[in-house]
Amino acid sequence: MNLEAFILGCGGMMPLPNRHLTSVLLRREGELFLFDCGEGTQVSLRRLNLRWKKISVIFISHTHADHVTGIPGLLMLSSQVDRDEPLYIIGPPRIAEYIDASRRILDMYINYEIIVQEITSPGIVYRGDGFYVRSFPLSHTKPCFGYALEEEMRPGEFHPEKAKSLNIPMGKLWGKLQDGETIQTEDGRTIKPDDVMGKPRMGRKFSFVTDSLAVPEISTHVMGSDLFICEGMFSRELTEDAHSKKHMTAWEAAGLAAASAGVKKLALIHYSPRYTEHELKKILDEAKEVFPETVLTRDRMVFPIDYID
Repeated sequence: MNLEAFILGCGGMMPLPNRHLTSVLLRREGELFLFDCGEGTQVSLRRLNLRWKKISVIFISHTHADHVTGIPGLLMLSSQVDRDEPLYIIGPPRIAEYIDASRRILDMYINYEIIVQEITSPGIVYRGDGFYVRSFPLSHTKPCFGYALEEEMRPGEFHPEKAKSLNIPMGKLWGKLQDGETIQTEDGRTIKPDDVMGKPRMGRKFSFVTDSLAVPEISTHVMGSDLFICEGMFSRELTEDAHSKKHMTAWEAAGLAAASAGVKKLALIHYSPRYTEHELKKILDEAKEVFPETVLTRDRMVFPIDYID
């Protein structure tokens, strides 16, 4: 089952010619999930040829303009195609007010159901087939949430040689064992899945954090992430400025990744427009001093998230 993250925009505060505002699309098989929806989101969706009408849920971190200004256009775009499934929008308090006001003031034609859910307390905010999405509080100038999509444990690997040694005929009984069912053979024996299966295997985890101070609790929530996307808005020399705006530096983001057991890759995002592409290398170097498995995101970059076993 494929899982991959598409960077639709990596910038913060204002869009630049080659840096749209923050937005990340996660594709799990045919289902799409959008994390934040900054200005320019539609452009990257088009250029990546993604099936945007398959977006199931939009997860919004907070209601600052550079994280939500792409929503109205996306809602209107989705009315240009046949859509049978509802679109969920999940986010902090007042996200429903923003969606409702946009629809009224812009007199939007919407021909599908939009379901808005405001987060009243952290925890699981969405469940799908074999996975769930949790929200957790961040520390910003207004209510803000991070998100983690976590897959449930997968069955262990099926060992055909064990099934053959137990004289279990190939076919439906093999399938039932792989689905976790205990079976009865024709000669009356009871065979459990554990008799022919390996140990359960871990699923994958994706985490998304922006905008926030680098509070220690974040490390607990992103623990075990195969891909941890986190803001790296400022270089270390601007720590005081970052804190005054309740943001973190790339160096601090790397510290969160290093303190989180099992994080495999940190991908920095949401850069201040003060940094040119060349100057971003300084941000990366500072982060890699703390967490070597750090990369800079760029618009339309793709990150495959593979199983480790």
